Amino acid sequence: MITFSNINFQYKNNRTDKGNLIDINLTIEDGELILLTGESGCGKTTFTRLINGLAPNYYPGTVTGELLLDGENIIGKSVAELGKTVGSVFQNPRSQFFNVDTDSELAFAAENIAMDPKEILSRMDEVTEELDLKDLRGRSIFELSGGEKQRIACGSVAVMHPKVIVLDEPSSNLDSESIEKLKCVLKKWKEQGKTIVIAEHRLFFLKDLADRLVVMKDGRITNIYDRAEMNDLSGSLKAMGIRPLDEPALVIKRSNEGIRDYIRIEHFKYSYDRKTIALLIDKMLLPGGQVVAIVGQNGAGKSTFLKCLCGIYKTRKDKILLNNNRWKRKARSKDCYMVFQDVNHQLFTESVLDELIIGMDDTLTESEKKEKALDILDRFGIKDKAEDHPMALSGGQKQRVAIASSVAAGRDIILMDEPTSGMDELNMMRLSAELRRLKELGKTIYVVTHDYEFINECCDSVIRINCI
Repeated sequence: MITFSNINFQYKNNRTDKGNLIDINLTIEDGELILLTGESGCGKTTFTRLINGLAPNYYPGTVTGELLLDGENIIGKSVAELGKTVGSVFQNPRSQFFNVDTDSELAFAAENIAMDPKEILSRMDEVTEELDLKDLRGRSIFELSGGEKQRIACGSVAVMHPKVIVLDEPSSNLDSESIEKLKCVLKKWKEQGKTIVIAEHRLFFLKDLADRLVVMKDGRITNIYDRAEMNDLSGSLKAMGIRPLDEPALVIKRSNEGIRDYIRIEHFKYSYDRKTIALLIDKMLLPGGQVVAIVGQNGAGKSTFLKCLCGIYKTRKDKILLNNNRWKRKARSKDCYMVFQDVNHQLFTESVLDELIIGMDDTLTESEKKEKALDILDRFGIKDKAEDHPMALSGGQKQRVAIASSVAAGRDIILMDEPTSGMDELNMMRLSAELRRLKELGKTIYVVTHDYEFINECCDSVIRINCI
C-alpha cells in the first residue's frame, strides 16, 4: 500500500508552482493500477518521482508530509534502496539506459545488486518470453526505435520483480501495435499483483485496466474517478484539457489543396553499417505546401527518413529534386529545420527566450527578436517560462520550446518527429492551430507521428512508411 499524507513538494529554484505538489492525500491499494492525468506541468511526473525517490534525491526540492510504502515512510530513502521495490519506466527510455546493447541493459539492474548470474539469465529468459522481446535481444541500443527502446525499458524493470512500478508517459512514442503490446505487459503485471502508477495523456488504451483515474491541476488532485465513473466522462474531459477515453480513428486525407510542388525522391537508402539497412525507398513524392503526416510501425525508419531528408544522415546514391532542381544535402540542411523526438538534444541555452532567439534571422534587431520570440511563446502557452532554463521544464513544455524554436527560425520546411509526445489535449490543439497557420504562410511541414487525433486536426496528407 502507498499512502500520500499531506504531501507538499517544491522544486528548488522553481519560480512558479508548475510541477510542484500541493496538499496531496491519496491511498493506493496493493495491486491497483492508478492512472494520473492532467495538463502538462500539473505535477504528474513529480508524483511518480516521489515514489521512486528521484525527488528530492536527484531533483532537489523541499518535501513535507508523509509518503508511506507498506507503512514505512520512504521520504529520505535513497534511489538505490527504493530501486529494489519500485521499478521505473521513463517518458524517454534512453535516459535510463546504461549500456550499449539490449542484453546488457536487461541484466544491468540485477547485476548492480550482485544477483546470482544464473538467476539473472533465468529472469532475462522469463521476461523475454513474457514481454515478447525475442526480436530485440542482442541488439544495439542505438539502432532501436523509440518504441523498441520503451519495450527494453519495461523488460529491464521486469527482471527485478519489483512490487511497485511507475511509468511516465509510456505510450508517448508508440504506434498502435506497440501500444497494444504495452497494454499486454501492463495486464500481465496487474495479474501478478503489482501496484502500477501511470502518468499519461493518452488514456484510451488504459480505460479497461485502470482501477482509478486521478486528475491533477496546478499540483493538486482535483478529481478521482473509479472505473465505472470513467465511462461517463467522455464529454467532459475535453473541457479539462484532457485527451479522450475513446481511441481516435485515423481519417485518411488525400487533399491536393495548397500543394505548390512535390519533392521527388529516388534511391533513398541509409545503412547504420554495411549489414543493416535502416531505410530503403525506391521512389516517393512528397507534397509541398502542406502539413503531411508520416506514419508507420515503430522501427520502420520514419525518424531515419526525416534525418536523411534534412541532411543530418548521408544517404547513398540518392536523387532528390525540389522544384525540379537537384536538392543537394548541403542545401537541404539550410532549408530545413528538424525537431527531434528527444528534444533534450537540441536545447542549448540558459533560458527559453534565448532558445528561440539563437536561431533567428540576424537581420532583425535584438528588440525585434525578443518581441517575435515572446509572441511565439504566447501562442504555445509558455510565455511565462521565457526566463526559465529549458532543462528545468516538464517533458511536454520542453517539446513546445523546441517546436517554438523551429517556428522562430523561419525555415521554409519544418520536420517534426513525434511532436505531440507528452502533450495534453489543450496543447495538442495549440500546436495543430500553429501548423495550420504556418501552412497558410507557405511553409511545408512533415510530421512523424502516431497521434491520430493530431493528424485529424491539422494534417492534409498521410504517407505510410513500411518496415523493410
